[in-house]
Amino acid sequence: MSYVDGFIAAVPTANKEKFLTHARTGDALFIEFGALRVVECWGDDVPHGQLTDFFRAVQAKDDETVVFSWIEWPDKATRDAGMQKMMDDPRMDPATNPMPFDGKRLIYGGFSPLLELTK
Repeated sequence: MSYVDGFIAAVPTANKEKFLTHARTGDALFIEFGALRVVECWGDDVPHGQLTDFFRAVQAKDDETVVFSWIEWPDKATRDAGMQKMMDDPRMDPATNPMPFDGKRLIYGGFSPLLELTK
């Protein structure tokens, strides 16, 4: 079964185009390094909860939008190798390709799918 990396970030709403440019660069590398699919989602209908929510999770400010993204890999071994290649690739150097958001508030993790339904 496949392997999935998930990400949640707070991106300054004014940086939407910068985020998209950054994502196009990085996401193309994920595909180059073995990912099957990369999806970037700009928050559109993200409710504020009473106890917890996406905004609190990434400490989003009033002028930021929550972004939810995921990368699908064929398996964990391909993901591990691909992520290492990403870390080593000079095209991802923050000095030349800075993140258009506060990376300290980025939440991410790797997940093994338990169930998948398709039509």
